[in-house]
Amino acid sequence: MSNLIREQEIDDRYSLPEAELLEMLLQESALRHRHLCPRQVLGVRIGLTGLRYLGFYAHVGASRFRNKNKRILTIAETDGCGSDGIAVATDCAVGHRTLRVVDYGKVAATLVDTQSKQAVRIAPSLDARELALSYYPEGQSPWHKYLRGYQLVPDELLLKVEAVELTRDIDEILSKPGLRVICDLCQEEIMNEREVLKGGQVLCLSCAGDRYYQINPDPYG
Repeated sequence: MSNLIREQEIDDRYSLPEAELLEMLLQESALRHRHLCPRQVLGVRIGLTGLRYLGFYAHVGASRFRNKNKRILTIAETDGCGSDGIAVATDCAVGHRTLRVVDYGKVAATLVDTQSKQAVRIAPSLDARELALSYYPEGQSPWHKYLRGYQLVPDELLLKVEAVELTRDIDEILSKPGLRVICDLCQEEIMNEREVLKGGQVLCLSCAGDRYYQINPDPYG
């Protein structure tokens, strides 16, 4: 059986978020950008749908989800506007260690229930753009059509939902608070068990070779 969650596995075959809740979340997301854009709408819809499939959100009479005790870990697959929408809907944040970005360049996300270990990945359907245009054809431009259309297309048509398993144990990803070691080479502090052992040394990822920068020996030369 495919990991693609079948539409009949949820009660309402075609469903939309509570209008007042969606509007509130979109307004909060817009405050982060001083305007609302289509990808923010997609992000909020992705977050709400992930919560619904994990059992933390129901359309009828739904109130805003609060990520108490850091129950949900969200892994976004790109930065930017869409990720802000996802963060607002899921009540996850980098500063709370409940939001991670793995940059695949995709407006998609995986939501993980850190207690049950269940995880779902949500991404726009292949025809999401065309559906948005058809649901709001009166928009003055394609941008405006996407902006409103993404609010109107039902979950099951707008988004693809897959049950997934993480390639790393959730406890390894989250680590334990208060764990710190010093890198044997650069002498910088490493938190959250992100060190590696190499050649008998305790190294940060950078000194172990996974470096996104290089040191400029003469920055003023």
